[in-house]
Amino acid sequence: MKFERRSTQYIAALGDPGATSGSGAQSWGLWPLDPGPRGVELNRYQQLKDAGGVAPARWTFDSTDWWLEEHGLIMEAPTFPLPPGKYVVTGARDVTAVLTVHPADRNGDRRWELDKGATLHDVTHLACRSARYRPAAGGSCTPANAKPTAFPVAPGGAMPPVKGCTKQDYAVLIVIGVGVED
Repeated sequence: MKFERRSTQYIAALGDPGATSGSGAQSWGLWPLDPGPRGVELNRYQQLKDAGGVAPARWTFDSTDWWLEEHGLIMEAPTFPLPPGKYVVTGARDVTAVLTVHPADRNGDRRWELDKGATLHDVTHLACRSARYRPAAGGSCTPANAKPTAFPVAPGGAMPPVKGCTKQDYAVLIVIGVGVED
């Protein structure tokens, strides 16, 4: 297999940071474009609402399933699921590895593995933080409830909770190449 360099993409991944392989990649997503510069500042949430949820970068905000990044920017959701394939990933630290995402099995589960003994933590870009927020039972989950003073989030730190929301932190992997058949 050959690897083709692509403009930088980002993977939103869930898993044990110490794992070199696992299951559940069907819950991983891909940002084909850097979502940070395309984000909306928390203090501009009302403007986003007034625009019908359409951000200046032309993505649409989903009030039932939304994302924040480490500087407190509301960002577009990644595309789910991450397609099966081979990805050259890095955390922009010491390790670059090939991530293999396998096609779904008969139960819909997608296995993943990193080569060279790399762990998910090794290829996580610690400076990039992202979390998915959804309404808690009976809660009012809105970016208006986020505390701007909780940002920026320290590299490797957990994203802050938001009143009325459940939160899922995701690791962010930088994609610098994609496997292509010879």
